[in-house]
Amino acid sequence: MPIDEVVRFLEFMDANGIDIVVDGGWGVDALLGKQSRPHLDLDIAVEHRFVEPLRLLLQSRGYRDIPRNDSHTYNFMMGDSNGHLIDVHAYEFDKNGQLLCGIAYPFDSLLGSGTIADRVVRCITPERMVEFHDAYQGDADDRQDVLALCQKFDIAIPQQYAAGETQWVI
Repeated sequence: MPIDEVVRFLEFMDANGIDIVVDGGWGVDALLGKQSRPHLDLDIAVEHRFVEPLRLLLQSRGYRDIPRNDSHTYNFMMGDSNGHLIDVHAYEFDKNGQLLCGIAYPFDSLLGSGTIADRVVRCITPERMVEFHDAYQGDADDRQDVLALCQKFDIAIPQQYAAGETQWVI
């Protein structure tokens, strides 16, 4: 997912009043303040009330559902004919910040801020991003992401990523 398409998408969502929180690889890069590697898709977190308007807006731009085994109302992917992919993760909290349904984001995880192409974006907080990466067996990209975040934000490196630690230039 090229950076110019990410920016176009974010601007389109802003113009239509849909509040997006950037997650995944682009979320890491937003926290780092620069693109560290290519990304196949753009992972986003969005309030469930925005799912239907988001779908309609993406469809107006030629996006269609991409079937996956884990697709459901709160977790789905849409793509266009150019190979641009948006991986949508929806959630719903009550007025006290308690998760009612959807992807189990802790409320405080959605309060991060970063930049993509000099544009300020909401994203997952660095501490939660590292915690989320530690919840599964990471690959080389995950290791790079975690070490860069830990270095930049002075976060303890999770054990699975600590062996043979490398300093990443950020």
